[in-house]
Amino acid sequence: MRWALVKVCLAVTAMVVIAFAVPLGLVVKETARDRAFSNAERQAATVGPVLAITRDRQQLKMAVASTEAGGDGRLAVHVPTSQKAESGTRSTRPQKRAAVQIGRQRATDEQLATARGKGRASTVTVPGGYTLLRPTAVASGEFAVVEVFISNGEVTHNVTTSWVVLAGVGIALILGSVVVADRLGTLMVRPAGRLAAAAHALGEGKLGVRVPEEGPTELRSAASAFNSMADQVVQLLNNERELAADLSHRLRTPLTVLRLNAASLGDGDAADQTREAVAKLETEVDQIISTAREQREQRAQSPGGLEASACDAAEVIRERMAFWSALAEDEGREARLAGVERPVRVPVARGELVAALDAMLGNVFRHTPVGTAFSVDVHRGGTASNSVIVLVSDAGPGIADPAAALRRGHGDGRPGSTGLGLDIVRRVAEATGGDVRVGPSVLGGTEVRVWLTLDGGEGVERKRVRRRAERRLKYPMRRAT
Repeated sequence: MRWALVKVCLAVTAMVVIAFAVPLGLVVKETARDRAFSNAERQAATVGPVLAITRDRQQLKMAVASTEAGGDGRLAVHVPTSQKAESGTRSTRPQKRAAVQIGRQRATDEQLATARGKGRASTVTVPGGYTLLRPTAVASGEFAVVEVFISNGEVTHNVTTSWVVLAGVGIALILGSVVVADRLGTLMVRPAGRLAAAAHALGEGKLGVRVPEEGPTELRSAASAFNSMADQVVQLLNNERELAADLSHRLRTPLTVLRLNAASLGDGDAADQTREAVAKLETEVDQIISTAREQREQRAQSPGGLEASACDAAEVIRERMAFWSALAEDEGREARLAGVERPVRVPVARGELVAALDAMLGNVFRHTPVGTAFSVDVHRGGTASNSVIVLVSDAGPGIADPAAALRRGHGDGRPGSTGLGLDIVRRVAEATGGDVRVGPSVLGGTEVRVWLTLDGGEGVERKRVRRRAERRLKYPMRRAT
């Protein structure tokens, strides 16, 4: 496209230059010719009044020498032989006067005779140029001929220079048009090339490629559409991978129950087969989670990526604690629940909140010894507050690297940890504009603090609650049991 634009611009400019330069060059040539002949006509006219008065050689020489052409030797006067009596003489007998010729003759006698016969000025070609023959009546009634020589140099004076200037201007215009066309072509082709390269890269699996929205309006629109398409593709792939990982992780909850129940079956072939099947199923689930983690791409989390809905957090927490309390009783764990006496509406879908709670409680049962106590607390600020905090604490050994535990796919370093459980919790919190913090709990183990905002805002109260929560994480205080 770039070279096509250059060729088109080059052809159009060349045609325009030729259309104007050729006629203008011819006009310059004709103007120089007319100027030379007009100057010769003027030079010949200056001798006419003298010829009309006298034919005396000396006076004619003086008149010829006084002209510019005569001084250069380019002007000649040819006075024919006189056959009539001069006026003012007493004799009636005609007197014959000899012909007078002043200056160098370049025209032939025939050309001079023809000019006298026509009685008007004419131009003839002579060696080295042209000569102007201008008949002029003399005192005797005959016609003298004034001859002015015009060299070829005078006819073409400054014509070559003018043509060179015109050619230079034309070439400059053509080169300038090529440069401008090249720049304009670059402005159009470069964004199109980037768009094509990005499309090829996206087709090769480079999902992070994006196109700058530059260039003409149409290309900017195409780039914007391409970026939107690429974002949508990445979002769909991420959703698919996370769905596979999250669904697999959610299977951990019934698997944990199955594993514990299988452990209490005692001895026997059926019990061994059951425990072997549960172990195999758990291995397959771990493999699915690991595969999803390996295929994960770096992405920016969209706050609106989760289901836009709401539920009663207190009801959901009571329901899930009733489910996990049975398992906690079997393992001798003390479970405490607080802050769920009244409804607490949060902008989270019920299924997502259930998955987040199961992930946190499942981590407690999986990564703490049997008999370890745990608690779930719900805190709602005052009437002016726009946030809800859910605390899941345990009295286990704690997490060595809390920051790593929050990075999806990395885990916290404990055996069997994939890092996907807390990532489920983090995405639920960030969907409301909140976040998740992991730190030491008042029970001596790990505390997962889930902060859910009710309107996604960043008001003064929210900032105050955030600072207070951060201080509490930094300086934990024991609370009464």
